[in-house]
Amino acid sequence: MNTEQHRTADPRHRATLRWIVAIATAALVFDGYDLVVYGTVVPVLLRDPSQIGTLTVGQAGALGSYALVGVMVGALTAGAVGDHIGRRRVMLTGIVWFSIAMGLSAFATDIAVFGALRFLTGIGVGALVATVGALIAEFAPPHRRNVYNAIVYSGVPAGGVLAALLALLASDGDGWRMLFLFGAAPLVLLLPLALLRLPESPKWLLARGHAVRAREVSERTGVPLPDTTPSEAEPRAVEEKTKVGFAALATRRYALPTLLLGLMSSSGLLLTYALNTWLPEIMGQSGFGKSYALLFLLTLNGGAIVGGLLASRSADRLGPKRVIATTFVLAAAALSLLTLGVPLGVLLALVAVAGVGTIGTQVLIYGFVSHYYDTVARAAGVAWCAGFGRLGGIGGPLVGGALISAGFSPRHAFYIFAGVAVLGALVTCFVPRRATESAAVPDASVPGPLTSGGASVLAHD
Repeated sequence: MNTEQHRTADPRHRATLRWIVAIATAALVFDGYDLVVYGTVVPVLLRDPSQIGTLTVGQAGALGSYALVGVMVGALTAGAVGDHIGRRRVMLTGIVWFSIAMGLSAFATDIAVFGALRFLTGIGVGALVATVGALIAEFAPPHRRNVYNAIVYSGVPAGGVLAALLALLASDGDGWRMLFLFGAAPLVLLLPLALLRLPESPKWLLARGHAVRAREVSERTGVPLPDTTPSEAEPRAVEEKTKVGFAALATRRYALPTLLLGLMSSSGLLLTYALNTWLPEIMGQSGFGKSYALLFLLTLNGGAIVGGLLASRSADRLGPKRVIATTFVLAAAALSLLTLGVPLGVLLALVAVAGVGTIGTQVLIYGFVSHYYDTVARAAGVAWCAGFGRLGGIGGPLVGGALISAGFSPRHAFYIFAGVAVLGALVTCFVPRRATESAAVPDASVPGPLTSGGASVLAHD
């Protein structure tokens, strides 16, 4: 058993990790719920002007994008402050913000108010998405990080499944309002648990110079602190890593990978949001009724959950880059084959594979990104991935709406989405190998038994 495996044998660490994974997964379940619930109510809003007013297809696509603009703002804001104020504060704020905005959306009676609340909801979602990856990367053992990330980020498609199931039960007319009101549940169900059970990252505390607090949290939670010192042969790395947050992303070490990782995420999120927003409407135009259209959403997100978890195991063995490129290719193939006149069973299987290659791929991307950066830049790196990537997410509903408004057949839409998946696979292949990490902050020494011979204990992942 290697050192990292031995460290995770501490029962306190295992218990802490279980709570963090549970809280983070639950938070992202509601992220996925918000993502999909709008797609489930779009047909109702389009056909019933008494709800929020007369809504065109183009306006429906724009409303879907308002939330994504908010996600981008929330993610980038969380990245700007998360490496400075800590993971815990951002998580708690995101839960409260998201829940209130989601609940208020249930009472919107006109397009402008509904759109504004979608934007505000997105800000809270973005803060959560940008933070949970950093949390998992700093609490999970390295040999299991991709699996734990997949579990947590599988909360997104799990939330999609939940939204589709509840939408099947909801009545027409005002039934969509109860779906949005349910989105406020984290305020009473999740926030109390997070306040009690979500610790601050000891690695972040150490990287920010809070050595005594880092030691206290480490002893209470069983999460090991790093025990390595900086190599004198790596002065440039040490100097660059004194930069925190977005400043660190602009260094020579991270600039190119950050651009490519953002493009990867943009491709994955364009596909994720386009399919979750418009798949029910596209399948409806292909002759399937409401129940079948929502069944496709269930299959898409269910496939993403199962496939994402299986792919994450391969990512821990083979490396995430190779697996992500493969799942992008799977998405392209499945989306292209959806244009064929195949039996329903085969069609559902292809939709499930498309879920693996789109939503499941995005799960893997978040895990890849959260491990690519050091502690002092991790929140900013994940935020960049979630924030810049949302440009693709914003484009997804708009592209889908534009294609439907222009009278394009579902076949053409699927071909365009397949092309985006191919682009994502190509970008993935060019991401450079992650540099070997060295020390993070040269002045964060920890007194007592965490040091040996007066050596500094530095934030090192």
